Amino acid sequence: MTKEASRRQTWSASSYDEHARFVSDLAGGVLDWLAPRPGERILDLGCGDGVLTAQLAQGGAQVVGVDASESFVRTCLDRGLDVRLMDGEALTFDGEFDAVFSNAALHWMTRPERVIAGVKRALKPKGRFVAEFGGHGNVAAIVTALTATARRHGVDSAPAHPWFFPTPEIYGSMLGQAGFDVKRIALIPRPTPLKTGMASWLRLFNTPFFEQFGDGFDAAVKETEELLRFALCDAHGNWTADYVRLRVEAVKS
Repeated sequence: MTKEASRRQTWSASSYDEHARFVSDLAGGVLDWLAPRPGERILDLGCGDGVLTAQLAQGGAQVVGVDASESFVRTCLDRGLDVRLMDGEALTFDGEFDAVFSNAALHWMTRPERVIAGVKRALKPKGRFVAEFGGHGNVAAIVTALTATARRHGVDSAPAHPWFFPTPEIYGSMLGQAGFDVKRIALIPRPTPLKTGMASWLRLFNTPFFEQFGDGFDAAVKETEELLRFALCDAHGNWTADYVRLRVEAVKS
């Protein structure tokens, strides 16, 4: 994520591990598209707590991770990973990598043109960019419920949608205009079970929205959760997030 996003949304590596481990657990598809080879130099953009960074390194790649969260970077360094504190919209690498990889991070970077330019600059000629992140329609029900809660209480509804969720057509066009050859791109519905529930998801992924409510933080979380119960909770109390992912493979022209 970017430093700007990080000021809005802060992260705790321990909370992320408890409530959002599914993010890395469900990365098998995008890793298959990456198909990393031993000895390749790979940039993990928005590496989070480094679980996938470590997996790539264990496969023989030379991996550098970057993230704008100090908590995540500290966790990665403690694990012995080569991870730097860096804004994803202001990458400083120049022609160093065979591939740039990103999982579940690019939707936090709301100036995608800057991200794409930095990725292109970081890659060697014919280097590949493989990423998966929130696509058009991602968490649509959740955003709708957050917006309804905001309007009911007269607070700012903008933080209900702090993300960039493009269609394949829009993102593919952006890559093409920047000098990438898009090999494949797909929008993938992925209903995702939330083992620790919807309230935990709301608190973890959209803290700034609920901070507007002050002492009413928990009550606003509960109200939003109740709006979502019919659509995203089954008869046994199991919650599912309405995820839609955009997966892409592109090559620097």
